[in-house]
Amino acid sequence: MTSIERHEPPTTADERTMLEGWLDYHRQTLAWKCEGLTDAQLRTASAEPSELTLMGLVRHMAEVERSWYRRVLANEDTGAIYSTDEDPDGDFHVSEADTWAEALATWEAEIEAARRNAARFGLDDLTEGKHRRTGEQFNLRWLHTHMIEEYARHNGHADLLRERLDGATGD
Repeated sequence: MTSIERHEPPTTADERTMLEGWLDYHRQTLAWKCEGLTDAQLRTASAEPSELTLMGLVRHMAEVERSWYRRVLANEDTGAIYSTDEDPDGDFHVSEADTWAEALATWEAEIEAARRNAARFGLDDLTEGKHRRTGEQFNLRWLHTHMIEEYARHNGHADLLRERLDGATGD
């Protein structure tokens, strides 16, 4: 793999710096797992019958960033990016027409929106919106912790996908 720099958070930081540092580290890890591959490779599924691809993971994380940091945290009235009522897993369903440039730009835009919205809240502040299925509110600490877990889990998938594509390994 190539040049994406990942920065682990300092070992003696305050809680917010630590949480946001680990979240950014995991975001950087997913970008690193995708770096240097062609669109075709990024659309290559892991193994049948799975449709899991690196591009699908990035599109999924764009949806997750949007859902938690825009819809739940900031109560923004934003729809889904790739998913529909007919295809709730549309983020994972990539086609030949889907490009890495578009997926990356969308994901990066959602990360920037997430950072802007999170900056307005303290760790103990409750979200302005509610979870669409449960109606629950969350504090920013929970949301950051959940996102670290979400990225860490999917980065494990990305490890396996990348190794299958070109043999590259690494945490």
